[in-house]
Amino acid sequence: MNKISLLSAVAILCVGCSEQNTSQNESTANEKITIELKAYPDVRKDSVVDEYFGTMVEDPYRWLEDDTSSETAEWVKAQNEVTFDYLSQIPYRKQIEERLTTLWNYEKVGSPFKHGPYYFMYKNDGIQNQSVLYYQEGLDGEQEVLLDPNSLSEDGTASINGMGFSKDAKYMAYGISRAGSDWVEINVMNLASKEKLSDVIEWVKFSGISWQGDGFYYAAYAPPSEGSDYSGKNEFHTVYYHTLGTAQDEDQLIYRDNEYPQRNAGAYVTEDEHYLVVSTSESTHGNALKIRDLSSNGEMIDLVTDFETENSILDHLGDGKFLAQTNYEAPNNKLSIIDINNPSQNQWTDFIAEKDYVMRGATLAGDKIIVSYMKNVQSKLEVYDLEGTYLYDIELPGIGIAGFSGDKDENTAFFSFSSYTYPTTIFKYDITANSSEVYFAPETAFEGSDYITEQVFFKSKDGTEVPMFITHKKGIEYDGTNPTFLYGYGGFNISITPRFSVVNTVFLEQGGIYVVVNLRGGSEFGEDWHKAGWQFNKQNVFDDFISAAEYLIDKNYTSSEKLAIHGRSNGGLLAGAVMCQRPDLMKVSLPGVGVLDMLRYHKFTIGWAWAGEYGDSEDSKESFENLYDYSPLHNLKEGVEYPATMVTTADHDDRVVPAHSFKFISTLQEKHQGENPVLIRVDVDAGHGAGKPTEKIIEEWADVWSFVLWNLEAEVSFEDAENEESI
Repeated sequence: MNKISLLSAVAILCVGCSEQNTSQNESTANEKITIELKAYPDVRKDSVVDEYFGTMVEDPYRWLEDDTSSETAEWVKAQNEVTFDYLSQIPYRKQIEERLTTLWNYEKVGSPFKHGPYYFMYKNDGIQNQSVLYYQEGLDGEQEVLLDPNSLSEDGTASINGMGFSKDAKYMAYGISRAGSDWVEINVMNLASKEKLSDVIEWVKFSGISWQGDGFYYAAYAPPSEGSDYSGKNEFHTVYYHTLGTAQDEDQLIYRDNEYPQRNAGAYVTEDEHYLVVSTSESTHGNALKIRDLSSNGEMIDLVTDFETENSILDHLGDGKFLAQTNYEAPNNKLSIIDINNPSQNQWTDFIAEKDYVMRGATLAGDKIIVSYMKNVQSKLEVYDLEGTYLYDIELPGIGIAGFSGDKDENTAFFSFSSYTYPTTIFKYDITANSSEVYFAPETAFEGSDYITEQVFFKSKDGTEVPMFITHKKGIEYDGTNPTFLYGYGGFNISITPRFSVVNTVFLEQGGIYVVVNLRGGSEFGEDWHKAGWQFNKQNVFDDFISAAEYLIDKNYTSSEKLAIHGRSNGGLLAGAVMCQRPDLMKVSLPGVGVLDMLRYHKFTIGWAWAGEYGDSEDSKESFENLYDYSPLHNLKEGVEYPATMVTTADHDDRVVPAHSFKFISTLQEKHQGENPVLIRVDVDAGHGAGKPTEKIIEEWADVWSFVLWNLEAEVSFEDAENEESI
């Protein structure tokens, strides 16, 4: 048995407790609490070796890629037994779960959105596993439950995944995802009667739902072979049109690229239903666009063919002219006008030109165009007239992120606003008057006014200025002793913006410093920022993260012994790579649902689509060497003391298959030397993250914070009206 012993100073201040409880508490005060770590499971190793351009690479845990085998199931069971036994011994684990439940238990409301005469919104009364979809006729109508996903499964693991509405608002098609899988089943409901129709569409993935006439467009794959539902490679993404009242096998095939099986496709119609737009992509960056006049059922016309830029059509303006958002010759994005009679991309004309900050999207609302920008990783909402002339900004409550929802036939719109200490609040906006009022403000147990967020800029290894947000209690001392949690992502053109998250409030209440770094690879500063952190520039992302940690230590916010790092998915790659490159820099690492095997990621489900971001180990020697140089699985070294590590994954993750985490933790447990625990937590009936029920989120984060606080040797205290306890 490995043993980890930490001195926990236990001071009990008890008001109104019984004598028995007092003596029990006093008997444990200032005693050494020992957590026993069970022996890691013995894991079979095979003699599997792959050759990449003359380099031989061992893969002894290849058998763990079979997520349906009984041997893998036994491995998962054995690993979870070690992990949950360890977590169960942390003395305040239950209190963290209870506090997180209390903090989570407040009403949450999403921004209303309009279709036909109805307004729709999501609401959660507190700790419902899934938010419920409500609707009402007009702004003053009586709210009714339209769809409650909590009734679709006993354990709350079914969730709504996308929806589309018929032009006359008679029907709603909606996707249901189960156990967190990316696979979606589409159903149809009559909105007036709330009656579910007989139409059912299966094996849908990465698809919108776009109505036209008496049916809708969607994208799907062929049914997977038996046993490969969650790991088999997804190819030949196909766009179909489904007519209400017919069987799925009668659906009309609209678009499939038979020459290139590894391309994704999606279709949507313009609001007037006159044109069909088909968007295709080879990876997670860049797309091609085709368009068809539905009134004449004409041929597809190519608008973009090269997959080099991001493009989307926002609306048909009439007479074959379209408003589009693009980053063609505009890394920070712009709005352009497309003329169907002269459709080549180099003939598009600027409508709202590129600025020195990033355009995130645009909405036609009332007689205005609301453009959402991000400037220094903070929202900026600008209002334009229909000629593209700037009018004014919409005033926002402070530093944070806003989401806008409007209808071009309505003068009333809505926007949400959130920041690290400001729970998501919904504002009703009068477009003509340019005035807003609070529509819904949540009441939480978290005292956001007691905390502060600052944005700082630091220099990365190559001198690049990188921003990060630092949130903590007001008045803390920068003495190097503060437990600190550093989060990042850095990839796929995704920006990490200031949003409120209930799970982080527990750590903040315990005196923790929560830090988010806006790494290269994201979209915080446009496409140039993205490309500075992809492919052969990926090491810049890790250097940025390492430099962020060094800044926090140099400025005495924290120390290496008080620092935890975390990332999920591509951010799980980040956490894994950084703990391999600088195991001395942090005390705790939490690679979540991570891409950890960079040589084989492209062989599972949709992984091939990430090759545009990472490169492919089989394409060239240069690409292989780049990936091999930072792949977390392949850079764990024998005899190194790695930080306390808890890898998290889930058995139904068909985005980043759990084999990444399975092989990584097996290798880490084999090579790690030292007393720090290195564990894996495998969630059951859960996926990559989307649609995870509240109960599972609370359980997972109670375990995460317990693991983090314990291994950072933080002082943990809980207070209520009856007593105060410090552990």
